[in-house]
Amino acid sequence: MIDVKNLLNNFDSVSEKLQIKKVDGDILLTLKDAAQNYKKTKQNLESLQAEQNKQSKLFGEKAKEGKEALEVLKSQLDGLKKEIATLNQELKAKEEILENLLFGIPNIPDEKTPKGDDENDNIELKKVLKPKEFAFKPKEHWELAQENGWIDFERGVKLAKSRFSVLRGMGARLNRALINFMLDYNQKAGFEMVVTPVIVNEKMLFGTGQLPKFEEDMFKIDGNTDPLIIGEEVKKQDFYLISTSEITLTNLYHDEIIPAQDLPILLTAQTPCFRKEAGSAGRDTRGMIRQHQFDKVELVAITKPEQSDEIHQKMIDTASGILEALGLPHRMVQLCGGDLGFSASNTVDIEVWLPGQNCYREISSVSNTRDFQARRAKIRYKEDKKNALVHTLNGSSLAVGRTLIAIMENYQKEDGSIEIPEALKSYL
Repeated sequence: MIDVKNLLNNFDSVSEKLQIKKVDGDILLTLKDAAQNYKKTKQNLESLQAEQNKQSKLFGEKAKEGKEALEVLKSQLDGLKKEIATLNQELKAKEEILENLLFGIPNIPDEKTPKGDDENDNIELKKVLKPKEFAFKPKEHWELAQENGWIDFERGVKLAKSRFSVLRGMGARLNRALINFMLDYNQKAGFEMVVTPVIVNEKMLFGTGQLPKFEEDMFKIDGNTDPLIIGEEVKKQDFYLISTSEITLTNLYHDEIIPAQDLPILLTAQTPCFRKEAGSAGRDTRGMIRQHQFDKVELVAITKPEQSDEIHQKMIDTASGILEALGLPHRMVQLCGGDLGFSASNTVDIEVWLPGQNCYREISSVSNTRDFQARRAKIRYKEDKKNALVHTLNGSSLAVGRTLIAIMENYQKEDGSIEIPEALKSYL
C-alpha cells in the first residue's frame, strides 16, 4: 500500500509515476480527495477530544463554584461526547472508503525502473552463457516430452482440466531433483529453508497484494465449508490456494515487530502454486509453459530499507547461479514501469534460452517491493526504540517446470533423447 502522506505531500510526482503503471489520473484525484477528507475529519475529532479532556479537568474547579456551574460543564461534556461519537462514525466510514481505494493502487516505480509502456520497452542488462548451436533443428519440449514419456498432457486434462499435466518416469525424477538442487543451492547462499501451508486466509493475500485486485486469478475455497467459530458467533472466512510461496513466506511476519538485529531475514521454500491464469486465455496453451498448477522454489527477503538494493542483487545472482550451474543460457532484463507487477517497485526478470522456440522466456522475476507490502501486512522492525516499516523482496529461484522445459530443449540430442545436466546426476 502506498504512503498516503507521500501522496498528499508530493501528489504531482507520485501521480506521474503511478500513471506509468496505467493508473487512471481521475482515480488518483479521487484518492487524494478521500485522503484529505479523512485527514480533516481526524483532525476535527482530535480537536474535540482535546477539548473534552480540557473540560474534564475543570470538574474540581466547577464543583467549588456551585451546582449550577457543574451542571453547565456536564451539559457541555455531554454535547462533546455526542459530537465525538458522531465524528467517530464518520471517520470510520471515510477510513473504509480510503482503504478500499488504497488497496487497488499499485506500488510506485522507483528511480531504478525505466519508463516504458510494455514488455517491448524492457532493457536487457546482460547475458549469461552462450546458446548452443545445434547441427539439427531443435524440437520443442512437448515433442520431446511425448517421445521420451516424461510428460503426459492428455491424462493431466482427464484428471482435472486443460493446463494440467502429469510428470512420469525420468520427468518426475528430474522434477524432484531440480527442487532439491535449488533448495540446496539457496541454503548455501544463506537462505533458510521453510515449509509452509499452501492454503491461506484472505488477510494474508491482502498483505502481499493479491487481493482484492487479482482475486479472479486465485483458486478459492468456499468458506462455508469451514466456519471459524469464535465464542458463540460463527464467523465464516474464505481461503485460497497460494499462487506463490511469496505469500506465505512474507506473511510469516504479518503484524509483527522484528528486532533490528534479526534483519535481514532470508527465506526459501518449495510449494505447488495454483493460478487460474484468467487474463492469459490463448497464451502458451500447448505444453507446460503456462499451467494452472506448478512447482516453484521461491526466495523472500525481509530487510532494513538501506539493505534492500544489495539483497535484491543477491537474489538475482542466486537465481542466475542455479541456471549457470545447470548450463542453461539466460539473460537479465530490467522491467520498465509499464510492465511492472502490482506490488513491485523494481523488477529484474531472468529469461532462459529455449532453442525449440528460438527465444528467451521468463523463468524468474526478482522484485523489490520496498515498504509497499510491509505497510499492508504491518511488518515493522524496531531500532533505537523506534518502529519502522521493513522492505520485502521476492523472486522465483526457480519455476521448476520451466527449468525442466529448458533442460529438455537445451540438452536434446538429434535422436530425440535428452542428456542429464552434470549438476543433477547426484540427485537422481
